[in-house]
Formats: sequence, structure tokens, C-alpha cells
Amino acid sequence: MNLLDVAPSEAQQLIATWVAARGEPAYRARQIFPWLWQRPVASWEDATDLPSSTVAALGQAAPIPRLQLDTRQTSSDGTVKFLWRLPDGSSVESVLIPEGRRRTLCISSQVGCAFGCVFCATGRMGFTRNLDPWEIAAQLRELRLMPDFEKPTNVVFMGMGEPLHNWKAVDTALTILNDPSGLGIGARHITVSTVGIIPNLARLAARPEQFRLAISLHAATSELRASLMPVERKYALDHLIPALSAFSRRVTFEYVMIENVNDSRENAATLAQLARQVGALVNLLPLHPGGAPGFNTSPPADIKRFARWLRDLGVRVTVRRSRGMDISAACGQLRVERETESASRPRMTVTSNSN
Repeated sequence: MNLLDVAPSEAQQLIATWVAARGEPAYRARQIFPWLWQRPVASWEDATDLPSSTVAALGQAAPIPRLQLDTRQTSSDGTVKFLWRLPDGSSVESVLIPEGRRRTLCISSQVGCAFGCVFCATGRMGFTRNLDPWEIAAQLRELRLMPDFEKPTNVVFMGMGEPLHNWKAVDTALTILNDPSGLGIGARHITVSTVGIIPNLARLAARPEQFRLAISLHAATSELRASLMPVERKYALDHLIPALSAFSRRVTFEYVMIENVNDSRENAATLAQLARQVGALVNLLPLHPGGAPGFNTSPPADIKRFARWLRDLGVRVTVRRSRGMDISAACGQLRVERETESASRPRMTVTSNSN
């Protein structure tokens, strides 16, 4: 059994069945369950209220899977980036962004990405595989096991991969993250960022929790968006924007500012028209340097002017500052750097001689 790979309610049922089959008292299940997510432990040996015989049996029947911390980098601005090694040797990144009392963890949902946005480091590396639910949620669980980090207050699916391309696993992971018997993050503090996979947008909208939705827009016309984001050819803006009416909560448009590409006054006017249709908040993000060779971020003065144009047109706007500039915090950069270092490192052949 992998008790971390299912919704908490299912994990409770599996534990209760296992306890009953062993002939142990029913309260044993109530002792075991909190060690999964509420008071996470690295292994069953750390579950202090369980008898040794139960610990040994759990180690055989339901060992606790772990992500291996490959690299940890801390920026001068407090941003912390983690490169996690998965059991199959693949790796993904997550980023912890502290800001006042808020601690936002940006998590990954796939190894690589299939959607090839031209300004994205992850998109350029291609797609390897989907993450399992436990591998998604464990990016937060592992931080809970580190004594030098407080529990994140917010979670955003803005790391490596396209969350709605891995909907089945993300659906379960959202439950684990949100459920009070799981990691207990409030739904309004969990944001799913997507390029706009319309069928799975509808599935997300059908969930009763008030999860936040961010659309990776980056261009307000189909022609320009198609040149930056190949997904536009399958899920075009004229279908995507109407689909957002299924969401009762406010939608955010994520808009990476790229110099001389999408930062003109005409671009602002078209973007404002789309935002007003759905009452969207527009979140302007400077393009992270190094994440997209061949593109430059719009200068700060141009971003401020673009924001002013939008506000003058009746649109709510936020301007984000780049974080983790000194640690390659754009998603995918750290993984690419480590793989490049590994490829360039001389290989050592070890031989043994018998006497």
C-alpha cells in the first residue's frame, strides 16, 4: 500500500481494514493515520505512539515513500529552491517564497512539460512523465519534515508541468492538500495555473471547493498567443474565455512581460478587453532572465506604464517582482543546470584487482 497516494478518506479506510485484518484494536487506525499528513514522519519508526510490532508490520505493508532532496538553494531575498529526486531518478523543482506572514510554495505536477511555451525553461525540456498524487503533495510534506521551515500558508501549481494535463493525479493531490485530515491548506490559498486545457477546466470548476484559478495567458490575440504558446492551436482564446464563466470565483490572467513582443499599448487594450469580459485580475510578471534565451523582459518603466494603461481601461492589475534572481528560480532552470553539470562531468571508471 502507498497510503500517501490516495485521498485521506481512502487512506483511513485502508488503514482500518489492515488493522482489523491483523486483529489489532480499532483505535490503532486512529493512531496511525495522523502520521501520514497531519504530523508527518519520515518513517514509521518515528511514530512514537505505536508498538514496535505495528511499526515493523507497517514498514512491510505500507512503507512511507520519500522524495530525495538533491539540491537546495537560498536566494538573498529569502526565496528557497528545491530540486527533488524521484524514486525513478527523475527530478522536479519546487520553490518556497516568503513574503511577510505568507509562505507560498510553488509545486510541480509533471517531469517536464508537453506544451512547449517558447519563453519557458520547462517547456523547452519536453515531457517525461506525470507525477503521481503523492509526488505532488510530498513537495509540501517534505518541507514539514524539515525543522527550519514553517508550514507553507499558500500553494500554487506554477512549477514544472501543466497541472490540467495531469488532471487525475492533480485532482487527488488537491484533496490531500486541502482536506483538514490531510495537509489542511484552505482552498482559497491553493491556486491552479493552467494554459487552458478546456475539458479539465470544467472538471476543476465542478469541484465544490473554492480553489483559485490562474490562466497562463501571455498574449491577448490568438495569433500572438499561438506564436508563444502552441496550446492556442488546440484550445483557442475564443473557446477558452467563454469556458471561464463556469468559475464563480475571480480568475487571474498571468501575463509575462516580454520586451517588444507583448508590451505595446495595443497589446494592453486587447488584454483589457478580455479581462473585462470575465472580471479577471491581471498579474504582470517580468520574464525571468535565463529562463528563455532569445527573449528579454520588458524594462521596469515599461511594465509600470503597461499596468497604468490597463488600470485606465478599468482592469485590476498587480505587478510581481522577480524572486530568486540569484538562484535561477525560473521553473526548470535548476534541473537543466544540474543535468548540464552531470553531462559535462568526467566519468570515472572503477576497476577492482584480485590479489
